[in-house]
Amino acid sequence: MRSNKIKGGAKGAPARSLFYGMGYTREEIDKPLIGIVNAQNEIVAGHMHLDEIARAAKLGVAMAGGTPIEFPAIGICDGIAMGHEGMKYPLASRELIADSIEAMAMAHGFDGLVLIPNCDKIVPGMIMAAARLNIPSVVISGGPMWAGKYKGENLDFSSVIERVGTYKNNEISMEELEEYAKRACPGCGSCSGLFTANSMNCLTEVLGMGLPFNGTAMAHSGERIQLAKYAGMKVMECVEKNLKPLDILTLDAFKNAITVDMAMAGSSNTVLHLPAIAHEAGIKLPLDLFDEISKVTPYITKLSPSGPHHIEDLHRAGGIPSVMNELTKLNLINEDCMTVTNYAVGENIKTTTVLDHNIIRPIDNPYRNRGGLAILTGNLAMDGAVVKESAVAEEMLIHSGPAKVYNSEEEAVEAIFNNQIKKGDVVVIRYEGPKGGPGMREMLSPTSAIAGMGLDKDVALLTDGRFSGATRGAAIGHVSPEAMEGGVIGLIKNGDIINIDIPNKILEVALTDEELEERRKSHVRPEPKVTKGYLARYAKLVTSASTGAVLK
Repeated sequence: MRSNKIKGGAKGAPARSLFYGMGYTREEIDKPLIGIVNAQNEIVAGHMHLDEIARAAKLGVAMAGGTPIEFPAIGICDGIAMGHEGMKYPLASRELIADSIEAMAMAHGFDGLVLIPNCDKIVPGMIMAAARLNIPSVVISGGPMWAGKYKGENLDFSSVIERVGTYKNNEISMEELEEYAKRACPGCGSCSGLFTANSMNCLTEVLGMGLPFNGTAMAHSGERIQLAKYAGMKVMECVEKNLKPLDILTLDAFKNAITVDMAMAGSSNTVLHLPAIAHEAGIKLPLDLFDEISKVTPYITKLSPSGPHHIEDLHRAGGIPSVMNELTKLNLINEDCMTVTNYAVGENIKTTTVLDHNIIRPIDNPYRNRGGLAILTGNLAMDGAVVKESAVAEEMLIHSGPAKVYNSEEEAVEAIFNNQIKKGDVVVIRYEGPKGGPGMREMLSPTSAIAGMGLDKDVALLTDGRFSGATRGAAIGHVSPEAMEGGVIGLIKNGDIINIDIPNKILEVALTDEELEERRKSHVRPEPKVTKGYLARYAKLVTSASTGAVLK
């Protein structure tokens, strides 16, 4: 056992004395020590209830012969951080989460880990740590919340943000807006659409690092508690068989994850997180790979914000195993990939069937014959940009319009709410990338304002920052190189014509190379927005969005 080097023999007596002081028995000390990494806190709706998941996971570990030992991880709520300076921190916190788990696991010699996240950056941060440490690890997420309901309409978090634009447009009252706020999130859990949290929880399952239905079994359900107990049992099996994350996180596993991501039209943020996890596993996931897989993957589910369904509907229809099984009919899933169940993917999904083809379309009758995310390139994004194609109105898939340029999210939102944006415009928000933000803020406020004011079929948004998984409309993010690194997005001026062709994967500004070079000669980048603290250090180390915004 890995932990024997800290607790075994005469040399381990001092450490054992500390365990005795905490109330551990010699029998507990002698068993494998399993870290229970709990991101519970009282500020994230998806994490408020994680103590009950941790209790169940600890029972599972104990039942299988291990000693569970809980320690915390931080978690930021993107929804609460949204729209102000606090949004600079969530993506940057992904690295803090990975680093802190590494520090705790290495310092205390854990034999295995049960990782308990639920939202946005916490999920990839924990899997990054598992890959880096390469000790037996199982992820058990907290589960999705139910969709809200009001006046016969299904609601989720994005519904409220869009209603802010509707309110600003004088279409609803403040009292009506408050009713939406009260009803959209009816309980704890990750927000109910296929936003970043649920996208990553589903892909955790596909990667093989979580048990089947990790992504869709509802929060506060008996099924979720059972999964947590099984996660505790399975990590002990992984310890016994020495099954480690790098045995699971292979290139083929990542290809499976990208395939399911495209079939479901997951959050565009997955294009940041999957490469970051792969980086920790020593694997490169270029944006070209996402594009190649998108070309051959049918789009077979239509979940919010791309469509009317929510995670609870997907779960009732058979969940991720049924989606994967449907994709095997075109040989799009590698069934030989190992998982934390100690079985290969094929074994895990072979008995599953789609229970509702209104939710999970048959593979021969998809919504579209290409994936839900698109990678765009051109003189405006030489290293690529990302758009959730499935959430773009048909009339905006090809669009040309004049640029309205803003050097921060706040400037853009103010312009939108002051009716300065007209039909046909392309709103450009720059200096919000990993370095320029810093932290690559998730900008649901401007996209939701556009949608709430009824302009999502007339106006495109373009940024070197990123958009929420809850975003809909022609919102193109991750433009690389970013403005702070000298990208062309920093050279655009008001009135320049931006050409967007999503089906053909093109993003260009109608300027010649000579014109761009002339502008570059006189261009002066602004001073860094943050000059002290963690974000200043992060800005110096972070790489491009096209490589997952990892630190080097």
